[in-house]
Amino acid sequence: MPVISFAHKTTHWIFCCVAGLSLTMCTGDLNQPAVSSNMATLAAPAGKSPSMRGVCWTASDSLGGECMVPVKKLSVNWISQTPFGWQDAHNKPEIGMSFKTGYLWGELDHGLSYTTSIAHEKGIKTMLKPHLWMTGRQGKWRSEISMDSEEDWKKWFENYGIFILHYAELAEKTGMESLCIGTELHMSIKERPDDWRALIKKIRQVYSGQITYAANFYEEYEDLTFWDDLDFIGIQGYFPLTKSENPSLEELKAGWEEHVKAIKKVSDKYGKKVVFTEVGYKSTRDAAIKPWEWPDRRSASYADTSNLTQQRCYEAMFQTFADKEWVDGFFIWKWHPRLSMATPEQLAASKRSNFPAIGFTPQKKPAEQTMAKWYKKWE
Repeated sequence: MPVISFAHKTTHWIFCCVAGLSLTMCTGDLNQPAVSSNMATLAAPAGKSPSMRGVCWTASDSLGGECMVPVKKLSVNWISQTPFGWQDAHNKPEIGMSFKTGYLWGELDHGLSYTTSIAHEKGIKTMLKPHLWMTGRQGKWRSEISMDSEEDWKKWFENYGIFILHYAELAEKTGMESLCIGTELHMSIKERPDDWRALIKKIRQVYSGQITYAANFYEEYEDLTFWDDLDFIGIQGYFPLTKSENPSLEELKAGWEEHVKAIKKVSDKYGKKVVFTEVGYKSTRDAAIKPWEWPDRRSASYADTSNLTQQRCYEAMFQTFADKEWVDGFFIWKWHPRLSMATPEQLAASKRSNFPAIGFTPQKKPAEQTMAKWYKKWE
């Protein structure tokens, strides 16, 4: 079951992180008006509001400080940045690492450092959230990484330790406020919790900020047993909410009810607050059925587009958790810095492209203002 997220991650990264393509593929229907009939403004809830009002920042080529202005205006106070390590086979311990050269500027050490510095200039904090990427042809996902022998497990943790300790040191050096020590490595956390605890001790020796782990919504966050060694519970929040297309706001809120109970149970067990280290929805009619899946752009059409459904998904999520003091934040998937600064001509060219506006980003869509509405309440 966890492999269902593979389609979301693979296609999403290919289509929306490669520099120069995000503007073409993720703009949304810019002429569709915001929908307000079901989106009544709510009073700010009593008690502590979520402290992390975040977006997942897309790596690209070099950027200036002006790229932080749009998110600052929307009351965003955190971004997450994601560099990658590369693993060819799910049962082999070798991990490729690229800290200095190759791939996208924003994923390299100097790009991560510079992006952090311009975020700090605007009062925006940073979570460093490294991922492992499966490059082989086995059809496996990182959640399935599992070694065949004790020797290979030891080697894998040695290699992963080199990978994550490098980023722990970078996060400390640049003053990044939070570090996510792993993302969706389900079999490893289930089979080797003691090795993870040992690694956490090593990370604490070089990094003084808050640390977490980003667990998949399907079983992993419940299977993880070392939340007590971390500062907060991280969940990749792509929970299914309905079996219907174009669901109502009330249907979406009802869809959260059982998930909320399960999440709260884990929060209570470990005495830790929850942060959604990723959460987001496509601009499609079926966005809430399988939120983790990226749409097949080869078969999708503009008829599949629904900014209203995306906006309702945002509103349902924020209403659901607005009064939950045990939830401390959200990182919205995904934010493309150049899209916010695009000229009208660039946006018009994007709209004329062959790709329908069905991506995850809320930018230039009604969901952006829904996010901003709630983030402003929580300032």
